[in-house]
Amino acid sequence: MDHYPLLGALAASFDIEEDAKLCNLYDIRIAAIDVGARRIWMNPAAGLSDTECLFVFAHELLHAGLNHASRRRGRDPLLWNVACDFVINGWLVEMAVGAAPVGLLHDASFAGNSTEEVYDTLAKDIRRARKLATLRGVGVQDLIGEDEGALFTDAERYCRQALAQGVDQLTHGAPRGFVPAGLIEEIRSLNQPPIAWDVKLAQWFDERFPPPEQRRSYARPSRRQSATPDVARPSVVKPSEELRRSRVFGVVLDTSGSMETQLLGKALGAIASYAMARDVAAVRLICCDAQAYDSGWVEPERLLDRFSLRGRGGTILQPGLDLLKQLADKAEFPRGGPLLIITDGYCEDKITTAMDHAYLLPQGQRLPFRPVGQVFAVK
Repeated sequence: MDHYPLLGALAASFDIEEDAKLCNLYDIRIAAIDVGARRIWMNPAAGLSDTECLFVFAHELLHAGLNHASRRRGRDPLLWNVACDFVINGWLVEMAVGAAPVGLLHDASFAGNSTEEVYDTLAKDIRRARKLATLRGVGVQDLIGEDEGALFTDAERYCRQALAQGVDQLTHGAPRGFVPAGLIEEIRSLNQPPIAWDVKLAQWFDERFPPPEQRRSYARPSRRQSATPDVARPSVVKPSEELRRSRVFGVVLDTSGSMETQLLGKALGAIASYAMARDVAAVRLICCDAQAYDSGWVEPERLLDRFSLRGRGGTILQPGLDLLKQLADKAEFPRGGPLLIITDGYCEDKITTAMDHAYLLPQGQRLPFRPVGQVFAVK
């Protein structure tokens, strides 16, 4: 706590395992960390000096405090681990925490880059990147353990908070000293509360349906004209009917038997509210279970009332997307979308659409494929 206040609180929450036999059993060449179990494995057979042990210990603590396991988000596990190592080691070398062991992943050209940027760089030559060695060894991660479940989530939350407390303890209004600005920024950004799903959905609507530009016309005088008879005042002209009719979007609604009515109500209610607030004329609603049912153009306010849905069978979303494509080919729907897909994630392994789209899922659920559009987790 006296010498390294940034990592002191975090270090106090982890046990160190130094059994050489167990390290060999788990193929741990130098070190590894299990965040859920709050344990750091250090192989005494690695022959590290005290300063090198300090560097390795700090390395594993930053893996935990920066929530690297849960931030992977579908990326290649080994490649993500290597990218995290490059960034962490660069920070530790800059802070002069101990001494870096020989052969550690470090590249000065990555200075100032985020982990995601380093990952994208490494992904350009995956075969070479897979030959790089983490502290555990070549081709294996030093982030071990299960990265899902309540135990892991609680441990990560604790680590994140402990690292944030370390920043407060370190600064106390004083300059940050040798701690890199990128590390401080990442710690503070991770400790910010996440943006609510409905706020993200509102931003999605704002991007696709900006407020209609107000125009003024002298064809009809303003109501204030009588106050200044000598000065002509134009009135505000409402958007044309053609512009208003162009403000539409589609909804492919999963109406299979696995969909909870509470999710349907929340999603449709939020969509209707945002659509009405942004002068959206209508929504093309497609109900979809094992087949697609076209509900036609629906006014947003109708979605707030009792609305009949068809389906409650199996789940195949592609027919709904194909139906919208057919409507677009007939000029009955915009070719580019936008489109919202509401599902619980229990669907086919692959869907294809060229339209601008996003997904609404219950919190904690995942799609069985890598999505192209944005994903909103409905609470």
